Amino acid sequence: MRIGRAIVVMMLGLSSCGTSPPRTGIDAYGQRTTLSCVPYARAVSGIALTGNAWTWWQEAAGRYLRTHAPAVGAVLVLRRHGSMDEGHLAVVTHIVAPREITVTQANWLPGRIEHGQPVFDVSRQNDWTLVRVWYPPTRALGITDYPADGFILPHAPPNIARLEPTLAAR
Repeated sequence: MRIGRAIVVMMLGLSSCGTSPPRTGIDAYGQRTTLSCVPYARAVSGIALTGNAWTWWQEAAGRYLRTHAPAVGAVLVLRRHGSMDEGHLAVVTHIVAPREITVTQANWLPGRIEHGQPVFDVSRQNDWTLVRVWYPPTRALGITDYPADGFILPHAPPNIARLEPTLAAR
């Protein structure tokens, strides 16, 4: 009996030799990229601004409509905050509820593009000036409140294939 069990255990162990190891850590989330949030947001939204993310709000003045209401295809501009010294940009892909959207973004998790990431308005005035962002490694809403300038609207309607490639393929 013991020899039979040993053979079964050995066969089970060998059966996993040809499989890939489970994805863990940062590699389990999103697709790899070398892009930061700025060139990614520019490419996805069609908004032709340059500079660090935190400068986009001022740079958009007089060139693009700016608002405190989310819209699909708009770029959410997060201010510099804590260790996020260059700010952050994310492109709105869906409006889920008055205080919840999903975004596509690059480099929220270093070296990753993520689609369908929830963002919540946690501002007292319900004006999207303070948000919390989903943090995939914990599978929960992040605990940090990030100050936001608002949303920059593109001139052209959003291109769904750029916003959410997985939806466009359906």
